[in-house]
Amino acid sequence: MVRSLRKPPGLMRRIASFLLLAWVLGFLWFALTLPQPAGSTRTDGVVALTGAGGRIPRAIEVLRAGQARKMLVAGVDSEVRPGEFAAEYGVGPDLLSCCVTLGYESVDTRSNAQETARWIAAQRIQSVRLVTTDWHMRRAVFDLWLAGPNGLVIVEDAVRSRPSLKTLFIEYNKLLARMVAWAVGL
Repeated sequence: MVRSLRKPPGLMRRIASFLLLAWVLGFLWFALTLPQPAGSTRTDGVVALTGAGGRIPRAIEVLRAGQARKMLVAGVDSEVRPGEFAAEYGVGPDLLSCCVTLGYESVDTRSNAQETARWIAAQRIQSVRLVTTDWHMRRAVFDLWLAGPNGLVIVEDAVRSRPSLKTLFIEYNKLLARMVAWAVGL
């Protein structure tokens, strides 16, 4: 008697339906529960990821309030000079020289995390407040969790926005792709 090695009818359809349902529920969770601004929690450092508006001013506010002792701005354009940065954001020379590092190495979220991890090691930071837009926070935290040292405390300080459905869709899928790439070792 020869047995068929074919899958039972409908199994592939059920698997596809389950995956679609999981994706939809995950997307709803992602879109409806965006990270929020942090309170007044104190950390060793604050990191602002360049990109959407509000990130750098929020990180400067945290630094000025004494909620962090050092600040990194990750992903600064190579043409931006410290004096231009200081003038744009109203940062005095004393604060700039003692406490602000402009990071010119990163160009995307993954390299932001790597640049941040190097800065954390150099500054001997054990807790960091990560400032980025609410829709970007989960992927930024995931990448920093991967790149950063074991035991690093990451405080999520999301800048509120009004993301479009398209932005949420793209960012959710980028997060999933990043998680899958990590799971398979890429």
